Amino acid sequence: MKSKIRVAILFGGKSAEHEVSLQSAKNIIEAIDKKKYEVVLICIDKKGRWYLNESSRFLLHADNPKLIKLNRASDKVALVPGEKAEQLISLSSHLPAGSVDVVFPVLHGPFGEDGTVQGLLKLANVSFVGASVLGSAVGMDKDVMKRLLRDAGIPTAKFLVVDRSSLDKIDFNEIKSQLGLPFFIKPANLGSSVGINKVKNRKQFEDAVKVAFKYDNKILIEEYIEGREIECSVLGNYNPIASVPGEVLSQHEFYSYEAKYIDENGAILEIPANLPAHIIHEIQDLATKTFKVLCCEGMARVDFFLRDNKDVIVSELNTIPGFTKISMYPKLWETSGIPYTELIDRLIQLALERFEREKKLKTSFDL
Repeated sequence: MKSKIRVAILFGGKSAEHEVSLQSAKNIIEAIDKKKYEVVLICIDKKGRWYLNESSRFLLHADNPKLIKLNRASDKVALVPGEKAEQLISLSSHLPAGSVDVVFPVLHGPFGEDGTVQGLLKLANVSFVGASVLGSAVGMDKDVMKRLLRDAGIPTAKFLVVDRSSLDKIDFNEIKSQLGLPFFIKPANLGSSVGINKVKNRKQFEDAVKVAFKYDNKILIEEYIEGREIECSVLGNYNPIASVPGEVLSQHEFYSYEAKYIDENGAILEIPANLPAHIIHEIQDLATKTFKVLCCEGMARVDFFLRDNKDVIVSELNTIPGFTKISMYPKLWETSGIPYTELIDRLIQLALERFEREKKLKTSFDL
């Protein structure tokens, strides 16, 4: 009998999106094909420590997004470069703790979605799901992302970038004259709407700047685009495909963290979105183009604004989209004909395919 492929689900992380990661991991673990894959759970706590855990008891308050948290685990592990049998090392016994064939990172935000973990996995010579180092880093940094999109001729919202060194130079009236009111302020390197605020006046501006700088040393100030919020999932390596688009009808002032993950009635997801065929095709084309421009692989979700039901504008791309019960990425693929379990299988196979391709590259120079 053919042995199962060992898949390490890597989740948690030292990020403000830690709890979202726990929800995503729970759903992937429940949906993965247990006949084909042997699941290994590696959780990262909020201090960045890695643990092996058991699927039967790795979460506390698993069904409550407000209270969900990691269950305490005892066996700390480290992932180290070396022979496959020694990939995972127990930090308590200093003995090998097994190996894995592929890692599925379900780490949202910094220290997981930004290329840091991807670099570690490449050094350890382990295949992994999703974008590699460059695509992950670009996808996380909204400043760099938007500059690349702009230079590629992909329509995106007007924006300004401020770091701590220029904090005393930003002027509310000048920003208002360039971007209009309202506008958004957000950390440049974060997701799930954490640290984002909609600004309508000077007081809100001052408060929003303080909040955004709590999460990052660089913040994005972006024009407000009045329009429909559309999302599209992308899947593939060299030849990515796009799902049907879906629409987010937020019941809050904007699609905030609470609307996404806490309030069950925070948003209505219309899948597929009610759009004319030519707009659907334009969104799908822009989604795959954005995916390629930003050097992505495996998976991504591309978010759009549709202004006046005719102008399609790219908002951002997420290289590790949510996999919670209400997340758009798997829901869009399910409507497009790829159910959850098959989607996970395809993502793992794409990771293994890339790994085998990269193994063929030369790493030494022969005169």
